[in-house]
Amino acid sequence: MVARTSGGREVGSSILLSPTICTTTKFELPELRKRHSILLSPTTKNICYNRSMNKISIAIGKLAQTASRLRGGGSAFPGLVVEKINPSFVRNILEKLPYGVIVISGTNGKTTTTKIISEMLQAQGLKVFTNDTGSNFVRGVISSILDHIDINGKFNYDIAVLELDEAHAVKFCEVVPIRHALFLNVQRDQLDRFGEIDHTAELLQKVADVAQDSVVLNREDPRISKIKCKNPIYFGLSDQLLSQFPSDDDLLATTTDKKIRHHAKTILADLFGNEATYKIAGKSYTTKLALRGIYNAYNAAGALALCQQILPKVNAGKWLDSLAKVKSAFGRGEIIKIGDLEVEILLVKNPSAFQLSLKSFVDGHHDYMIAINDNFADGQDMSWLWNVDFTLLTNVMMVSGVRAHDMALRLKYDEITAKQIEPNLEQALPKFITTGTQPKRIFTTYTAMLEIRKILSGRSIL
Repeated sequence: MVARTSGGREVGSSILLSPTICTTTKFELPELRKRHSILLSPTTKNICYNRSMNKISIAIGKLAQTASRLRGGGSAFPGLVVEKINPSFVRNILEKLPYGVIVISGTNGKTTTTKIISEMLQAQGLKVFTNDTGSNFVRGVISSILDHIDINGKFNYDIAVLELDEAHAVKFCEVVPIRHALFLNVQRDQLDRFGEIDHTAELLQKVADVAQDSVVLNREDPRISKIKCKNPIYFGLSDQLLSQFPSDDDLLATTTDKKIRHHAKTILADLFGNEATYKIAGKSYTTKLALRGIYNAYNAAGALALCQQILPKVNAGKWLDSLAKVKSAFGRGEIIKIGDLEVEILLVKNPSAFQLSLKSFVDGHHDYMIAINDNFADGQDMSWLWNVDFTLLTNVMMVSGVRAHDMALRLKYDEITAKQIEPNLEQALPKFITTGTQPKRIFTTYTAMLEIRKILSGRSIL
């Protein structure tokens, strides 16, 4: 049998099997159209179109990556290009993963918690895709995909574990179906961008509404614990540790309402130095952590609760063994060595994060620097600094960043005088490092952290 294209060219019926013509050939013979209807169905056309668009998107995205790296541009730019030309790209790639897509969100702890979960799942043999650059917009996820997919569209992973900020998590879930979610906390942060924290909680509720399997919730956060979903799983703290992890309301004393404390399957029961005890399904497990900071020990409880939902047949002991080996993410307790000198970088971006960092890392054996920027990614409203109690802090050798003078003024109200004030980080860092012989710790906002790492190590994650 012979068919003709709309242009009159004869084609044999065997050519109908070629996917390249399934969206372009128009057949004039009704019986031939009927016989090969499966090739002409809308579903088949969409499959062919998506495959073609994915390959085109990958090629263009990788070209954009190369150009961006040559120019020293941002890591999210290639993702932006692909997002514009093919809005369905991220869904087409991620919806095929056997264990689906997992979203980690909340104000504090997303990056390190995502790293914890990814490494724990990898220890159980899963191939885990994650947006490990910390770019937590949809375009950042796409850029990470471009790093790990080949030119033919082969994406060899079992599961995606993605950190997304609250607003972009909503947008992401409108495009990509998610299987599980973990919500860590809602804290007063970037009010100029997100508005009040009740609005932030409403954004997370929208994500919970579309999670297909389970949502893991922090029972100690009053706004997170109120989120409704079909299969809530809670993690929390023992009574004796509760006062060490103040919520946003605790810091500001804004409410006297009694907290609702749901039953939690995973609890951080005790913490002494780097040794943590977790209670899982009523049984206690103690392990030493390579993670630094009391807040990371708590976020790890959420990670444990989520991993048990993803792979329920793995026993708790194995999860604890893999947790013990996880180290902090970049800029979150990261130590950079300058000769024999250790410089530790500690990200702080809101009252709760700063307060817990001070509790974890202030001692009499370090010199301290504070670097405060107010760029868009930091949030431009720095009034939250007045909700932090700095009285624990000693040996403040340097204050730097765009808001250095504001930070120095804030310290004076707690009767702390910074030894030096230098807004320019490139000038401030050498002065700080060469002052005294004690190890150094730097409390820093996000964009200042990126610049500090670049100056100290010569590496850039922009």
